[in-house]
Amino acid sequence: MAGGVPTEISADTPQFVKDYHSFYQTKRGYHPRSFGSTTGATLSSLLDFMNMPLLTYSAEIETPVLMIHGEKAHSRYYSEDAFKKLSGNNKELLIIPGASHVDLYDNMKIIPFNKIEKFFKDNL
Repeated sequence: MAGGVPTEISADTPQFVKDYHSFYQTKRGYHPRSFGSTTGATLSSLLDFMNMPLLTYSAEIETPVLMIHGEKAHSRYYSEDAFKKLSGNNKELLIIPGASHVDLYDNMKIIPFNKIEKFFKDNL
């Protein structure tokens, strides 16, 4: 197993791990069959990602794209890199001020539902 989110954290734990812990190891998001909540994915199940260059074809996407990411998310760079490669005219990267990665899982006060609804209504 690759390992899930730690069940215990300390002051030295990186902030993004603390964020995941606050979701996957609490009532907020714990589930006994969740990779994050328990032992993680198997090492062999992750091999597909090692062999797939996820951003290779992003320049070919011409359909409307709305990307939403937290300002404080450790993975923010990935959305920014992907956004730069998109070639379509109708693309938007929305950064939510102060939000971490997991804040956008379930923090109903900061998830931009109005923006998402408008994007779908305008583009579908």
